[in-house]
Amino acid sequence: MTPRTTDWWRHAAIYQVYPRSFADGNGDGIGDLTGVRNRLDYLKRLGIEAIWFSPWYLTPMADAGYDVTDFRQIDPRFGTLADADALIGEAHERGIRIIVDVIPNHVSHEHEWFLKALAATPGSPERDLFWFRDGRGENGELPPNEWQSIFGGPAWTRLPDGQWYLHLFAPEQPDLNWRNPLVHSEYEDILRFWFDRGVDGIRVDSAAMCGKDPELPDFDHSGLPDPHPYVDLDLNHDIYRRWRAVADSYPDPRALIGEVWLADSARFARYLRADELHAAFNFDFLGCAWDASALRTVIDQTLSVHATVAAPSTWVLSNHDVTRHVTRYGRPDTSTAAGIRQYNPVVDEDLGRRRARAAALLTLSLPGAVYIYQGEELGLPEVEDIPADRRDDPIYHRTGGKDPGRDGCRVPLPWSGTTAPYGFSDDDAARPWLPQPAAWAGLSVAAQEPDPASMLNLYRAALALRAERHDLGDGPLQWLPAPEGVLAYRRGTDFTCLVNLSGTPVELPGDHAVLLASHPLNGSQLPSDTSVWLRTV
Repeated sequence: MTPRTTDWWRHAAIYQVYPRSFADGNGDGIGDLTGVRNRLDYLKRLGIEAIWFSPWYLTPMADAGYDVTDFRQIDPRFGTLADADALIGEAHERGIRIIVDVIPNHVSHEHEWFLKALAATPGSPERDLFWFRDGRGENGELPPNEWQSIFGGPAWTRLPDGQWYLHLFAPEQPDLNWRNPLVHSEYEDILRFWFDRGVDGIRVDSAAMCGKDPELPDFDHSGLPDPHPYVDLDLNHDIYRRWRAVADSYPDPRALIGEVWLADSARFARYLRADELHAAFNFDFLGCAWDASALRTVIDQTLSVHATVAAPSTWVLSNHDVTRHVTRYGRPDTSTAAGIRQYNPVVDEDLGRRRARAAALLTLSLPGAVYIYQGEELGLPEVEDIPADRRDDPIYHRTGGKDPGRDGCRVPLPWSGTTAPYGFSDDDAARPWLPQPAAWAGLSVAAQEPDPASMLNLYRAALALRAERHDLGDGPLQWLPAPEGVLAYRRGTDFTCLVNLSGTPVELPGDHAVLLASHPLNGSQLPSDTSVWLRTV
């Protein structure tokens, strides 16, 4: 049964499943809940403690499921509500908790509320659930303001009756009006629906974007205004206080984990106060360059900010929205800001994978919880040569192909075999929804399992040690003296992690035994781009 640790989110190793690309259980080329159920033992052996699922709800799939038609139904591509119930139960039997995505900023254009709003008249209660406005210009032919969609193009779409509606993402994702009390009550009921089914936590998508300034003021898009008309409004905190009350009403409290993109660390921390979210993703760490000074600064700032509200830190290297870090770490500029979504960039994949191995031991030994994106444990790179006619991401289509979008990190996983679909589906099944590279044969689970030096077995060994040692996970960190370009810190009384990001080998301390290294050591020296876990003897 699931462990009864009530604050598991403070220390857990959490695995992100992107359902369409994890495993196909019915042969249609799309990953599904049956595929996940069939691989639960793999995840148990990997050593994770919880699974975060990207959306599995009913959806027209205009934005990979982040356009939800009904939060209380499973999309038929993925299975049924009974499949979800079975998955939750089978995961709990293995001691694995379940986190599901909830998207509060918007719904699908096929959602019942939006269909009723389209059929209603301007100024109606149905339209007040969204942001409908008259346009500017002599005949209302211009959008209500100059806001731009995050996916490219205007953030407004006009209807035949002349009004416009707001969508900060795709036109198929109309923004909700959180100043309407019906929106609050609906989402609180959605939380209860899933918590009552045994879900242990909620990941809150675009958590800082729900509130909107009702005046809808324009701003200079070349910078970030303060205050911003739709990012980090105080209304958001009212939402999450109410959600926290729902989560805390259960005998085994449920967790709320936010996707909060904010540059201001003090304002970021406000979302983690004791009566709001339990945790939030650490995007500063995800976007940090492979540089010792930069990483130490981010780690220190992260720990300091979270300490102000007694919240746990989180650590993540990749997710379904950014370039996989094997590729990012192999580029001349290793930061996310420079490395996201490029066409044919220069990549040294061997160097990137070596650094990714070192980053794994760094990440898994920092204080707090860690998130592992599916395929990260296999060392998968970004797929950057997907043909135009196979690309799915609306970012690619709304920018006319100028931005390749996020498909490259969402390619279906390789499980076994030497040719596609690599066990993702049966060989006689429909082709996977995104093409898999020929070079992935050597990266499959089956290929890596017998190799003790594989990325997969590095993750298994690290996660096993992390679970065994009570001084890892949540708790203090003490920096140790180290040469320039080297990170060195102690956890507990006898655990030390060293990460060599310099260009030359460094000498290891003589009073330590090696627990695990990301790359073979050179005698008593730690090679460049290598991490090691040590135990004091």
